[in-house]
Amino acid sequence: MGSMKIQLSDHFDMKRLLRFAFPSIVMMVFISVYSIVDGIFISNYVGKIPFAAVNLIMPFPFIISAIGFMFGTGGSAITSKYLGQKRPERANESFTTVSYVLCLTGIAVTILAEIFLPEVCRLLGADQEMMPYCVEYGRIVLMGLTPFMMQNLFQSYFVTAGKPKMGLTVTALAGITNMILDYLLVGVLAWEVKGAALATVTSQSVGAVIPIVYFSVKQSSNLRFRLVKPDWKMIGKTIVNGSSEFVTNISLSLVNMIYNLQLMKYAGHDGVSAYGVIMYINFIFTAVFIGYAIGTAPVVGYHYGAKNREELHSLYEKSLRINTVFGVVMTGIAFALSRVLAGIFVSYDAELWVMTTHAFRIYVFAFSIMGLNIYGSSFFTALGNGKISAMISFLRTFVFQIVCVYAFPAFWGMEGIWFAIIGSEGLSVFVTLYALRKNRAFYGY
Repeated sequence: MGSMKIQLSDHFDMKRLLRFAFPSIVMMVFISVYSIVDGIFISNYVGKIPFAAVNLIMPFPFIISAIGFMFGTGGSAITSKYLGQKRPERANESFTTVSYVLCLTGIAVTILAEIFLPEVCRLLGADQEMMPYCVEYGRIVLMGLTPFMMQNLFQSYFVTAGKPKMGLTVTALAGITNMILDYLLVGVLAWEVKGAALATVTSQSVGAVIPIVYFSVKQSSNLRFRLVKPDWKMIGKTIVNGSSEFVTNISLSLVNMIYNLQLMKYAGHDGVSAYGVIMYINFIFTAVFIGYAIGTAPVVGYHYGAKNREELHSLYEKSLRINTVFGVVMTGIAFALSRVLAGIFVSYDAELWVMTTHAFRIYVFAFSIMGLNIYGSSFFTALGNGKISAMISFLRTFVFQIVCVYAFPAFWGMEGIWFAIIGSEGLSVFVTLYALRKNRAFYGY
């Protein structure tokens, strides 16, 4: 029996849970792989300065695209609950409203972002050498903001619709488009930064258009677009419920900027480049945790809506075990492959390669507990408790990171910056476990 046959209402043993989450995990890994292809091509084909410039501007579109994750996770939790309550019409109405509102929001935000792009580049610390690359890459990538937001939204909704494999197919097509175009535009035609940006925007458009067509045409999915009047109260709930994902993505981008400032102080351009490489590699490993959280959230939302406490408890226990095992295994894999992974980006510069490998070998130990923190936050989103979810996310990705990245170098210098992630994940795991224990009786998991 394939995972297409698995229903949200089923009992999930360990094997079935992993099989249901598997397409989302692969999908997130695939997204992270194709988002780092730009970095690999720019670093190897265009050079160190353009690579640093792209890393400098990337947090800006990422901050804005977080709106898509917010609408996706917040909206799909509401839609899953309606499906659990056997209210399919209401589920379709909420799905359609969220999609429309996000599309219009994306267009409005893109216009504003394009206007203020040069000021943003200066604010992020672009010098005269980096400025033209920052603006050129930013101008084009911002054009793909709305499709990128829609792609993020539909990732969550494909799972809710019981079609995780369709979500995986769309993501794969978008990713392959990006890789082929990177090779042609950057590798063959030597369009440099402009080529990488065009490859990204085209692939994001593929990832948005296919789901729009899919959900518009009458088919076997239990979600479809409807003609609806906007339900602003429901949009408000979506925003509150998905706020933790919004906070997470914004925090990550702001923290990246602060790391870059600290690294410029302690290690100059090479430190910023090394951190850029670690962030790219980190995408792949955290994608596994995020994919599992996205893949299982609708199951949690469904059984919470249907008041199946026994099943909810089973999902909770199994997920904690799965994330612990994932964490240990991925720490081992990342450590073993550290030199090879760093070399993919910076093998042309021996000194930078050594620095990047050393830094990553410290960083990987954060993976051992990261999964529990990501899952804890997602679990509360699925239960409709956006506040606790946002608190875990905000402390983990923002407060603890900033405290550690400023405090640790005061004691350990440059090394302290690399250890900051371990400190922040360690502090977060206490908060996560406390929140899970404290709310257990109330939600019945």
